[in-house]
Amino acid sequence: MSASVKSSPGKFFEDFRPGETLIHPTPQTVTEGDLALYRALTGGRYAQYSSAEFARASGLPGLCVDPLHAFHIVFGKTVPDISLNAVANLGYADGRILRPVLPGDTLRATSDVIGVKENSNGKTGVVWVRTRGLNQRGEEVMTFVRWVMVNKRHAGSPAPETVVPDLPAAVAASDLTGFPEMETWYFAQSGSRHVYEDYEVGEKISHIDGMTIQEAEHQIATRLYQNTAKVHFDYHGQKESRFGKRLVYGGVVISIARSLAFNGLANAGQILAINAGSHAGPLFAWDTIYAWSEVLDKAELSETCGALRLRLVAVKDADPGAFLYKDADGKYDARVLLDFDYWAAIPRAR
Repeated sequence: MSASVKSSPGKFFEDFRPGETLIHPTPQTVTEGDLALYRALTGGRYAQYSSAEFARASGLPGLCVDPLHAFHIVFGKTVPDISLNAVANLGYADGRILRPVLPGDTLRATSDVIGVKENSNGKTGVVWVRTRGLNQRGEEVMTFVRWVMVNKRHAGSPAPETVVPDLPAAVAASDLTGFPEMETWYFAQSGSRHVYEDYEVGEKISHIDGMTIQEAEHQIATRLYQNTAKVHFDYHGQKESRFGKRLVYGGVVISIARSLAFNGLANAGQILAINAGSHAGPLFAWDTIYAWSEVLDKAELSETCGALRLRLVAVKDADPGAFLYKDADGKYDARVLLDFDYWAAIPRAR
């Protein structure tokens, strides 16, 4: 009797075509339990994502899902269709956080393929997609572009015609939406008295603290987002990979680095946009994440709310106060894990 083929091996590079739209399974209802688990796995301490009372006082509708948590859920929806056979997720651009997500909301995702380019080795290629996260009312809660290196099914297979999308270097400050009117801000509860006016463009901040990642932690975090990428889970399958072991999901690095950034940016907890992001180096179990930030730009959004454009750099097993980044040739230091450029809301001086 022949075997029944009902499971899917996922899409390989040659399966993608610019212009196609992918509707991703499975919708996920976010619960308060998910929020608690996210804090447990990342150590997040931002007041508006810890206290319902603080959140309402600061202009949010209640205790909301941290925008990065929502981003990872939406990202996770896309994995079976886009990056199940990925070598690595490479970067992000033009990410816009459009409205809050509350416990009880259900998130789903669709993606448009906007670019493809075969690599010179003939074994892999890069795929660009624009993903939309929607709630149960069909409202967009976020949209972002990401690009991922995907294995080919067969090295000799013909590649689709190259299309490389033109992406903005950053989301313009004038396009930032979803920021609250921070008329009331309890500084004694937030953990810092530093406001918009206290930060200067070019300023660098060491976030001091570090967090060591273990196997169980990064796997639970990735399962929380229903991300099924093989490189994060299949120890047996990864023995023959480039690294010979499981790779920690880059979103784990982003969230932990952001949590570490509380020490120095406690009042800048709400992400408004993701301008760019690169996973500069791999992270594995038992590596320790440290982080530092640089203020790239500032914008006044209202009389009570400003925005900081921040570069968040995560490094492993290195002093964050050394501000490791790139050399004179523009090559990342080997200890740099993440280069993440984003806008965050912050209260202005009273």
